[in-house]
Amino acid sequence: MDFLNSMDISQSGLTSQRQRMNMTAMNLSHMNTTRTPDGGPYRRKVPIFETAPYFSGPKGARPRLDGELKDVQVREIMEDRRDFKLVFDPSHPEADEFGYALYPNVNVVQEMVDMISSKGSYEANITAATAAQNMALKSLDLLR
Repeated sequence: MDFLNSMDISQSGLTSQRQRMNMTAMNLSHMNTTRTPDGGPYRRKVPIFETAPYFSGPKGARPRLDGELKDVQVREIMEDRRDFKLVFDPSHPEADEFGYALYPNVNVVQEMVDMISSKGSYEANITAATAAQNMALKSLDLLR
């Protein structure tokens, strides 16, 4: 594995964690959305990660599969199937005849934990990419 491979792999982790942070931000921004175009409240969205074979080689050339190396990527965005929150609010336009309205299944505490976890993973990938860059620069210094 060379320095560029490690930086590419860190970049795939950065991209995946950025998508996770975007999902968390979207969930938080829709935590009070009781009507979507599909009807019903907003449903929390969760990214599902998977490892993928790492392909190396110059851009445009036929990539070479490096067997042991893996990228990370978002396989799909799933909707959280947990029940919606039932809130008593007779003045709400979406309330039923008993005065209850359905609110999204977004939990602020869970979203903040996800955001902190994403931030930590993002920082770890930045650290790994920076370490690879520093090793490459030190190797160049040795060649002088």
